[in-house]
Amino acid sequence: MAGHKILVIDDSKVIRVRVQEMLPQGNFTVIEAKDGQEGLKFIVKERPNLIMLDFLLPKVTGWQVFQKIQSDSKLKKIPLVLMSGRKEEVTDKIPEPFDKHYFAFLEKPFEKKELTAAIKSAFDLAKKRPTDQQVDVAPPGSSSKDIQALQAQVKKMEAEIAALKKQMTQLVTIVKQKLK
Repeated sequence: MAGHKILVIDDSKVIRVRVQEMLPQGNFTVIEAKDGQEGLKFIVKERPNLIMLDFLLPKVTGWQVFQKIQSDSKLKKIPLVLMSGRKEEVTDKIPEPFDKHYFAFLEKPFEKKELTAAIKSAFDLAKKRPTDQQVDVAPPGSSSKDIQALQAQVKKMEAEIAALKKQMTQLVTIVKQKLK
């Protein structure tokens, strides 16, 4: 990963320095942003290979930065590690499992092993993210077996409805004959 740019967006200088110290020396250029506003500028200007984003930020929140990234087809291809010491703040806005949203989550405080795993996960998830050309017709979490089962149920229900219509027509005919 030599020459990779990692953008760390966190209002805590301690966290920004900690990330830099935990990464292997010489393999990364770490760009630091102290708030979401500065982070957005660096995302556009530097085009980092990885974004580490604190969820609770001044000026522009991590949630707002996340939304901006997700709304831009080029930016959402960048691997993302979302960080927070208060996971419930994140789950209030973004439901788990987080990997369905194509980002890794790192709970603060963290150790080197957790940081490395989150970065690896973010890169793996970014590779799995469908491109804009790939239209996701099925709801998240559904498989082709689920879809086939639903299609079979629909066909069965359509047949039952057709049979009920036929029976109803026969009943109406009988009632009309009785009323004459």
